[in-house]
Amino acid sequence: MPLDRAWLLAHLPHQGAMSLLKRVDAWDERSIRCTAVSHRALDNPLRAFGRLGALCGIEYAGQAMAAHGAVLAPPGQPPVTGYLASAREVDLQVARLDDIDADLSVEAERLSGDGSVVLYGFRIAADGRLLLRGRLTVVLDAARAEQKPGGSA
Repeated sequence: MPLDRAWLLAHLPHQGAMSLLKRVDAWDERSIRCTAVSHRALDNPLRAFGRLGALCGIEYAGQAMAAHGAVLAPPGQPPVTGYLASAREVDLQVARLDDIDADLSVEAERLSGDGSVVLYGFRIAADGRLLLRGRLTVVLDAARAEQKPGGSA
């Protein structure tokens, strides 16, 4: 059963126009698939000079990753804050997202990770056409990691 925008707003830190996903369509222990329509919105906060560059897809993928963590979290557990640490092997098939008429399919697959760092592969497509893909590394709860003995401040 899909999870709607209200669920996303209740479980992710991204709010208002910065909440880019419309719904979570499917998920399992390793992956998630979401739909987005905000790439067409004129008030999309990631637009610059009236355009939404394809690299902004990285934020869409990051939000799908956050949604994956939220759907897998035990009930009642507060969301864990994550910080994008790196984007690797990003392959852009288009220059812009705002000129894509179809809804975006945002897929993320957890490749590895532990309680402090996770690595995901992502893929964004529209009507079966690949728009961009790559890998993202996220540091989870960086403030807590800095307070651990041996952590850097």
